[in-house]
Amino acid sequence: MLYLDTAPAGNEAVRGKDMQKTIFVVDDNGTNLSMAEDALEDEFRVITLSSAEKMFSILEKVVPDLILLDIEMPEMDGFEALKRLKTSDAYSKIPVIFMTATADASNEAGGKELGVSDFITKPFSGPVLLERINKHLTT
Repeated sequence: MLYLDTAPAGNEAVRGKDMQKTIFVVDDNGTNLSMAEDALEDEFRVITLSSAEKMFSILEKVVPDLILLDIEMPEMDGFEALKRLKTSDAYSKIPVIFMTATADASNEAGGKELGVSDFITKPFSGPVLLERINKHLTT
């Protein structure tokens, strides 16, 4: 296991084979990070990150094939992170799936307006998460 910590107390980890597609999972909740990693680690190289700030730091070293991004996080929320991603020439084409604990029409409208690829409601099931990711990696 290779750790890409950018903060001493972080638990960001990279697992998997180099030939696998890379998925960033960005969520401030450790349980959600673990659930996503467990569901994805057999098929993808998974990088778990506890904040959007850490995601942008790691993006300087690793560009993922897809990002799972929590909407509600302290400091920088998913909307602000998505805005930054979509206005960057280097990152604007990366598919982003918003993870949300609430089915909210305003979140969906706002995300679509900013260019989010899809939404998944937490808690999610592993098979549904894999299906959503694979849908966006093949288009």
